[in-house]
Amino acid sequence: MKDYLPYNPKLKELARELRKNSTLAEVLLWNELKKKKLKGYRFIRQKPIGNYIVDFFCKELFLAIEIDGSTHYEKGEEDIRRQKELECKR
Repeated sequence: MKDYLPYNPKLKELARELRKNSTLAEVLLWNELKKKKLKGYRFIRQKPIGNYIVDFFCKELFLAIEIDGSTHYEKGEEDIRRQKELECKR
């Protein structure tokens, strides 16, 4: 497994905007994750990885969490392709 993840600096500002405009589901999960309630692991929000931004990421677990909501309807094939690409980043 790699010790680093590919980073696209062009996504930095978009990730910042996504953090400012989180969905209710993202806010609720973040309120739990930021308190390190998941066995003490540290998560970050809106993490750029390659050409994507994942909702939450834990470096220690190499775990990305995506919250699907109304913005994800009708995107099944795209989500599958994105997931496969992200899994290849390991």
